[in-house]
This record gives sequence, structure tokens and C-alpha cells, in this order.
Amino acid sequence: MTRKQRTILIMSILASFVAFLDSSVVNVALPAIQRELGGGLVLQQWVSDAYLITLGALILAAGSLSDLFGRKKILSIGLYGFLVASLFCALAPSSEILIFARALQGVAGALLVPSSLAFIIATFSGSTQSKAIGTWTAWTGMAFIAGPLVGGALVDITSWRLVFAINVIPILVSLMLLRKVEEERVREKKRVDSIGILLCAFSLAAVVFGLIEQPHQGWNVEVSGSIIIGLTAFIGFLLYEKHHPQPMLPLDLFRVRNFSAGNVATFFIYAALSLQGFLLIIFLQEVAGYKATSAGLAFVPVTIIMFLLSSRFGALAGKYGPRLFMTIGPFISASGMFLLLQMNAHADYLTQLLPGIVLFGVGLSITVAPLTSVILGSIHTTQSGIGSAINNAVARIAGLLAIALIGIFTGSSITLQSFRTGIIVCITLLILGGFISLLGIRNKVHNPVIEQNIT
Repeated sequence: MTRKQRTILIMSILASFVAFLDSSVVNVALPAIQRELGGGLVLQQWVSDAYLITLGALILAAGSLSDLFGRKKILSIGLYGFLVASLFCALAPSSEILIFARALQGVAGALLVPSSLAFIIATFSGSTQSKAIGTWTAWTGMAFIAGPLVGGALVDITSWRLVFAINVIPILVSLMLLRKVEEERVREKKRVDSIGILLCAFSLAAVVFGLIEQPHQGWNVEVSGSIIIGLTAFIGFLLYEKHHPQPMLPLDLFRVRNFSAGNVATFFIYAALSLQGFLLIIFLQEVAGYKATSAGLAFVPVTIIMFLLSSRFGALAGKYGPRLFMTIGPFISASGMFLLLQMNAHADYLTQLLPGIVLFGVGLSITVAPLTSVILGSIHTTQSGIGSAINNAVARIAGLLAIALIGIFTGSSITLQSFRTGIIVCITLLILGGFISLLGIRNKVHNPVIEQNIT
């Protein structure tokens, strides 16, 4: 690895780190936020989903902006924006302002991940690219899983507000490294797809509002109408993108088999990951009586396993092909989730929680790096920004919808029985992700330029 490659890899990891960290670090603070600001499970869902709505809606546009205006410029704007929004969250005096600040965080976060991955795709090639993506996955995956541990310690020792301040150091280091990166030549600037952005954001917000409010209001006119309008807006978004000359979501990319199958698998796998994280961290605190730090510590084995194995499995997938890893990984994670069904209300860590967590972590390590590699490796490097944006949007939207649906099978609170029901949903989603990988992914590498011009 050259000095330039090492700098770009570290910078990309740190920039993505904060976006992934903020997706998970907040979960462990949700009970404390609810105790101070009120609002019950609905507030907890909105604090999580406000971030995911804007992140999922704008990450596609961010990918296009990265390709059109330059990765360095977009990444810099995202880092400064995320810093300001994080401080806004930490100082929020009410639940409404906190939810609004979380939405602003999502806007800035949308600019970080696509540009970071685009830097890696443009800088590395061949097997070294797979290994670099595996390293990126190990560290960013560690942020996603380690978030509850860091957040739990801050909640118990100080205040939930400080979970939003931990972004400062990685952001500042990222900005320092970014100054050393040369500005790349970009394509001719084009018009931003503003109508597409609005349609996507509106459709997601409307559907999520209906799903979150349904358990409390029932299928009344407001809830049903919101979901119907949201789905209609999403169909309109797809039709608009199909006929737009410069779409933020180029649907032609889905003609590439590995790209389309990989994104469908991503949807189910990341829906399970988000649902499991949200359910387990709240269950351990509100039902099993764990402190926030102890609940966060429960995820440490997953962090260690991903850190040690993700890069290795990324390299193996580059050598032997991704399909085997993307198939068995979700099945192993599902078996770990099955073990969690044996937990009772006391949730003994060593006998009831740890075995399932370890299996889940092994399966996740086998899956994530090959999944990212196969999707981004199936398209041309000039489209790496939008390609990574689509994949990350699919992952975030999957988590967004999974969390929004929680109330439908848990009611107004999470109990032992509703937790088990949610885990069964996670198992089903993981198995679906494995089967889709088995049936849809091809190991043979095709020329993405040729595949994108298939009619």
C-alpha cells in the first residue's frame, strides 16, 4: 500500500465511521432520552428514523454530487455539516428539536459514505480493492456495533447528550487528512435532480409516519392515507427517474445482475441488522434491567469478530468469489438469532446472550465485505459514487422501515414476548438474504461497461 493509498483509506474509514457510529450509538441512549424528554416508544422510533429518513433520501443525490462535483468537495461539506448538526443534537431542549436536529444529521451523513467509498474504488484495484473494502468494512462495521458500548458508558457516567459529541475528534482528523488529498478532475457539472430528491424524501417520510403511528391510531384515514400517498409518491419517483435525462437513481445500473441481486440481499440483511440492534439494546435495558454500559458491552464480541475477520473474508471473496460467503454468512447470523429466542426476562449474559451474539458476529463478518465488494465491483469506477450511494441508501432505508414496523408487532412497549416476535422477523430476513445471494449472485466477473449497455 502506497502512502497515498494509506492516507485515503484512513480518511475514508474515519469519515464513514461517524455516520455509522451515529446510526447505532443513539440506540443505547434512547431509554435515557425518553426518560428526560418523554414520548415513549414513538419518540424512540422517531429519534432513530428522523436520521435515517434524510440519510436514505439524500444519499442517492450525494452519490451523484460526488461524481459530478468531486469527492473531496462533497466529503468536506458533509464533515463540517455533521459536526454542526451533532452539536445541535447535544444541545436540543425538547424532543421536537432533537428529532429535527437528527434529520439535519442525516442530511450531512448522506454526503459522507458514498464519497468515502468512491475514494477507495478510485484508488485501489483488483484484489487490493477487495482487501481495502474489507478493511473499510471492518472499521466502519466496528463503529456500527461498538456504538452502543461507547454510548452506554457516556449515558451512565455523564449524560445522553454527550453521545452526539463523540463525533468531533474523528471529524477533525478526517478534515486534516482530506487536506492532503489532491482534488480530482470531475465531469462537466450537471443539474441536480431536485424533484427526484423531494419525491424520494416525501415518500419515505409519509410511509414511515404511517407505520410508526399505526399501532397508536389504528388504520384511520390519517395513517392509511399517509402510507398510500407515500407509496404513490415512491412509484412516481421511480417513473420520474426512469425518464429523467440525468437521474440521481440511474435505473440502468440494475440491469447488472450482481448489482441488483446484491442490493436486494442488502435490503433484507440490513433490515435484520437494524431491527436486531434496536430491539436488543432496548430489551436489555427496559426488560432485563441492564445498565446502558452493560447493554453496550453485550455487543463487544461482534466488534472484535468483525475487526479480526472482515478484511480476511473480503480478501477470500476477491479470490474465490463472493456467492458462497454471501450465502452462508446470513445463515450463520440467523442461527445466532435463533439462540437469542432462548433468553428469558433476566437475559443471563454468558449462557443466554453470548453464544448467539458470537454466531451473529461471525456470520456478519463473512457477509458484509463480500457484499460491498460484489456490488461496487460490478459497475464501472466512474459510477462508484452513485453505486455506493444506492447500496447505502438501500441499507439505510431497510433499517428505517424495519424500525418503523416495530410498533406493529410490539405494541406500545417492548416485552419479552414482543422481543421474541421481533427476533423471529430478524431470522426470516437473514434467511431471505442468504437465499437471494445463492440464487442471484454470480462469481464470474463481467465487464461492467458491456453489462451497462445491454438493452
